[in-house]
Amino acid sequence: MQQATADGLELTVNGERRRFPAPLTVAGLLAELDLDIRKVAVERNEEIVRRATYAETMLTSGDVLEIVHFIGGG
Repeated sequence: MQQATADGLELTVNGERRRFPAPLTVAGLLAELDLDIRKVAVERNEEIVRRATYAETMLTSGDVLEIVHFIGGG
């Protein structure tokens, strides 16, 4: 497991490698991306992250995340 670098965390989000400030939780990442926590599902390293644990799930450099947006229709 890689640790945060002085520059922050290097994460892959939906296939794109990006840097974020460290430390960072899943909830913090969603805030950085300006996403509504209630309208997304998050997979971290091929495992679904339960919404109830977003605020306590710490991210580390090298994590691969997939974020799926729910879109309502009518």
